[in-house]
Amino acid sequence: MRSFQIPAWGEPLVERQLPTPQPAGSEVLLKVDACGVCHSDLHIWDGYFDLGDGKRATLESRGVDLPFTMGHEIVGEVVAVGPDADGVAIGDQRVAYPWIGCGECHLCLAGNDIFCTAANYLGTRVHGGYSDHVLVPHPRYLLDYEGIPAALACTYACSGLTAYSALLKAGDLTADDHLLIVGAGGVGLSAVHIAKALTPATIIVADIDPDKRAAAAAAGAALTIDNSAPGAVKSLLKTTRGGPRTSIDFVGAPPTTKFAISTLAKGGTHVIVGLFGGALPLSLPLFPFKLMTVKGSFTGTIDELRALMALAREGRIPAIPIERRALDRANETLEDLKAGRIVGRAVLIP
Repeated sequence: MRSFQIPAWGEPLVERQLPTPQPAGSEVLLKVDACGVCHSDLHIWDGYFDLGDGKRATLESRGVDLPFTMGHEIVGEVVAVGPDADGVAIGDQRVAYPWIGCGECHLCLAGNDIFCTAANYLGTRVHGGYSDHVLVPHPRYLLDYEGIPAALACTYACSGLTAYSALLKAGDLTADDHLLIVGAGGVGLSAVHIAKALTPATIIVADIDPDKRAAAAAAGAALTIDNSAPGAVKSLLKTTRGGPRTSIDFVGAPPTTKFAISTLAKGGTHVIVGLFGGALPLSLPLFPFKLMTVKGSFTGTIDELRALMALAREGRIPAIPIERRALDRANETLEDLKAGRIVGRAVLIP
């Protein structure tokens, strides 16, 4: 099979011809039809996540060996199955749920793999979809995406699911409330689309990039703001008459977190999703004084992915902008993503 792999952390991906794996036990082999390129791929490419204050969480310390194949937003065709792979057949078109745990504990068996401490995530811990084939450990991680274009369906496995799960943590918002979405990249822009199906709150989007603000406005945001502009905090507090009831940070950097918390309404909730990295000192009395709640949201469960795709089939979620690119443009695509040149989602097509 043809794969684009990390040869050394931070080095350009290298194309390799590898033996196509043969599924054993409950495993299923997919021929990859599309694989989304996620911002977290940039951190995986570098081999670490920035924890702030000079600390790093490295992929190497988590058992990831090089060379490694990234890619966790995967759709494909079933081309081979192991002898114990029930419920799936050759020729089936499926989206792969990538956030796989050990597969055996009570959490995984209940569909809560994201809480399992033995992560086997496709494309982040085990080989993923920057390839023309990928091995999935069990049919239960494969979902039918009939009625949804393949290049869009793959983005639901991370971008859409991450946005959806974060929005579920926003609490019960009313038409009188404001929801602030910080960052209008692939995940944040997905959140703008999905939010309209989940909440009557007024949606505000903050981003420093005018093109991304324009995309958010086109997607239905009632207001877009440049959070780096002088007076942005004061302006937002005035516009919202005391601040948004909920803010969701899809960047996860010190400046975006500081901005969101500074503008949050009393009794509000702030959800941190993005993995840009860093650390930020916070005044502890601020939490009780503002009756503030801060939550972390990584991605979603397989049941949440099913619910999200049901909304998409019902036509309740507009499609985010998708740019299809050949698999051999993987390096170029990662560089474009790093430079902020991609609006929506880039999807690699083997």
